[in-house]
Amino acid sequence: MKTVFSPRHRGHADQLELVAGAIVPGYELTSRAEYVFARIKAVGLGTILGPEPHDLMTAARIHRQDYLDFLPTIWDRWIAEGRDGTALPFTWPTRGLRGDVPPEFIDGLLGYYSFDAGCGIVEGSWDAIKSSHDVALTAAGLVKDGERAAFALCRPPGHHAGAGFMGGYCYINNAAVAAQWFRDNGAKRVSILDVDYHHGNGTQEIFYSRADVQVINLHADPMQEYPYFLGHANERGAGEGEGYNLNYPMRFGTDWARWSQSLEDACGKLVTYNPDVVVVSLGVDTFEKDPISKFKLKTEDFPKIGERIAQLNLPTLFVMEGGYAVAEIGVNAVSVLTGFEGA
Repeated sequence: MKTVFSPRHRGHADQLELVAGAIVPGYELTSRAEYVFARIKAVGLGTILGPEPHDLMTAARIHRQDYLDFLPTIWDRWIAEGRDGTALPFTWPTRGLRGDVPPEFIDGLLGYYSFDAGCGIVEGSWDAIKSSHDVALTAAGLVKDGERAAFALCRPPGHHAGAGFMGGYCYINNAAVAAQWFRDNGAKRVSILDVDYHHGNGTQEIFYSRADVQVINLHADPMQEYPYFLGHANERGAGEGEGYNLNYPMRFGTDWARWSQSLEDACGKLVTYNPDVVVVSLGVDTFEKDPISKFKLKTEDFPKIGERIAQLNLPTLFVMEGGYAVAEIGVNAVSVLTGFEGA
């Protein structure tokens, strides 16, 4: 399996975030991608390629143009106000406030275009965000050109980013952009299978009213876990998209026996949909030792995920999402890929 990876992700480093009432160093570390990259080389997974440059035309099909225009300007706007450190929002247009008028000032704009304070911006962030987008589209091109599967080693991740907002360490929704690119390049139907611990709320929001992209999420129950305000089982799509959004919320402590039942049911629904290609939002924060997650999957469970996805016998693009137990992330993420390859 070929991997696409960009060292430009390293520019997004030392950012801070607000979590559990404290400003702390971001959990979304540069070392996450480096551990996965090292493991790919160690096991000889396959050729590693750099990304080709892509414009944002496909991204603009799923993201609002004003949002895409704002992202590259954040750091310059921040330092123009005499700030330093990490650009973070502190106010949001919640219920009863105006969410339809973007403010002029950077503090207001950061809140307008986000849903949490997990997306810190530093000087090198935009270049890393853009390179992550390019990684996803380059890997998608490999699959369209005939590869059985490819791995987009994206950083920053993407599945929490919606049409007009960032959050959860995500800025551009790499998996959603790839799915749209497949549609624009001949695929009649695309399935996105999100196996990250956290619900891919951005992906759901983007495709919720569409029938041409099926979105399936296996994740922690939003009654207990971030992002809290999306991901319930009764969210099944709207309008033309009704029935094409499927959520499998699971409670704290979920182990392989319970999680794999959801995967099996999800794969059955995916087969019924009969897509031309599958995009897997690959998060490995379901791991029992993940520092910000509460599922109980073990290292030996991750190859089984790849094996089951391989049984779908469909062209498959894996897109890296979450996973924060840095010492194990490489082994666990690559085990999904080797499980797929060996099936």
